[in-house]
Amino acid sequence: MPRILLIEDDPAIQRGVGIALRRRGHEVAVAPTGEAGLATLEDFRPDLVLLDLMLPGINGLEVCRRIRERHQLPIIILTARGDDIDIVVGLEAGADDYVVKPAGGEVLGARIKAALRRAVPADTEDGVEDSPASRVDRYGELTIDRAALIVSRNGTELALAPSELKLLLYLSASAGCVYSRDILLERVWECSFAGDARLVDACVLRLRGKVENDPRHPRYVQTVRGFGYRFGPL
Repeated sequence: MPRILLIEDDPAIQRGVGIALRRRGHEVAVAPTGEAGLATLEDFRPDLVLLDLMLPGINGLEVCRRIRERHQLPIIILTARGDDIDIVVGLEAGADDYVVKPAGGEVLGARIKAALRRAVPADTEDGVEDSPASRVDRYGELTIDRAALIVSRNGTELALAPSELKLLLYLSASAGCVYSRDILLERVWECSFAGDARLVDACVLRLRGKVENDPRHPRYVQTVRGFGYRFGPL
């Protein structure tokens, strides 16, 4: 089962979340501070990080940024602060998802499963393997290798978070098609309920910062006002 690092300073939440995850078969490491979390990350090598925002010392946002600079594993923010600004800042720092505390075990488990699935995107929509050569798409200076799950711009490999990679793979698979935020939440984030459009918008913002020459005038990840997003150029 996937290994999970929980960076959380509240002992009650450490115990509750730890018990719930271990009952699901996960191996869990717990760190009470941001500094301890960053150190544990290198030794424990988790498959996913659950990260509290309000930590002593280095706060959760800075921890998220530092993890994202070096690793592309999924990060889910655990926060008692459900204000828009806190959530948006957390997502823009590189988190793939967030859960507002207190969260039930079933909800948290579902979000973890979805995040882990996003970390290993499916080969194709219908499960049929194409030859590796036919699965390398080039769009100007952008290259998407669907077999190796590598995205490059001007020959330089880009470090994309799992949600960013899966969003790009999904949009580019049907270039020119417009997808609403609700559809993207369902297909990329696997939210079968009324999800949060902020997940999509923050991910698009981060993705544009990596794949676009001018993120303010995107060529690839384009907004269709009033509808959603599409992949260009058309």
